[in-house]
Amino acid sequence: MSDQEGADWIPPGADLSRPSAARIYDYLLGGAHNLAPDRAVAQQLQAIQPQVASVARRNRAFLRRAVRFLLEQGVRQFLDLGSGIPTVGNVHEVAQAVDPGARVVYVDYEPVAVAHSRMLLKDNPNAAALEADATDVEGVLASAEVTRLLDLRRPVGLLAITLGHYLPGVRGVFAGYRAALVPGSYLALTHLTNDFAVLSDPRVAETMRGTQDHIHPRTRDEVLALFEGFELVEPGLTTSANWRPDRLAAVVDPEEDGLYAGVGAKR
Repeated sequence: MSDQEGADWIPPGADLSRPSAARIYDYLLGGAHNLAPDRAVAQQLQAIQPQVASVARRNRAFLRRAVRFLLEQGVRQFLDLGSGIPTVGNVHEVAQAVDPGARVVYVDYEPVAVAHSRMLLKDNPNAAALEADATDVEGVLASAEVTRLLDLRRPVGLLAITLGHYLPGVRGVFAGYRAALVPGSYLALTHLTNDFAVLSDPRVAETMRGTQDHIHPRTRDEVLALFEGFELVEPGLTTSANWRPDRLAAVVDPEEDGLYAGVGAKR
């Protein structure tokens, strides 16, 4: 049996002919919602850089810490752009463990990610998954899922974890979302860069050109520009492992981390 046969997490009509970043990421995190082409690309990336799975795990850990931080600031509604395939420590799990009334909308254009998210959330009235391209800012914000669950007149935690480097026109997209948020809202993001050694090998980007999701690494200044109008909270723009680590011993050399990470507040 192929890994597609009998898989209830694959929606009818999904185009599985090309690997996707969401399913590659799922594989690197040890998930089961990926296919042979995705695993092949992930293994190519690991051959180029054996630490790539560690980078993925640190990124996921940053997401959990960022959500906990936003909850401490009183945020109770979250818009997770490019959310990917659900895995341990999803946003709604972290948020609703603190406040069962916390509301979450996941957004992804990858049909497997959305289908599996909807299966996970079918009995959760305070969370939903939207199948949409995050670059369609107006469409996302006007969607039934967002208008039902999120009140944009109140602070929102906007999450863009490993999203920006898949968008060639990232500044305009992020500007649209930032403008829609009221003061008291937050933006948390991670972004691939070539500033550090771990993912700077040009073969990483070249390998991803064979997937649905090309990557566009950016410099520190380019990533900082995505926070325009927002005030970065301490420790500012750092790397995913080094943003408010749970333990001092968890600090990682930025050259081995590979992703810029930060959280900004709209004052």
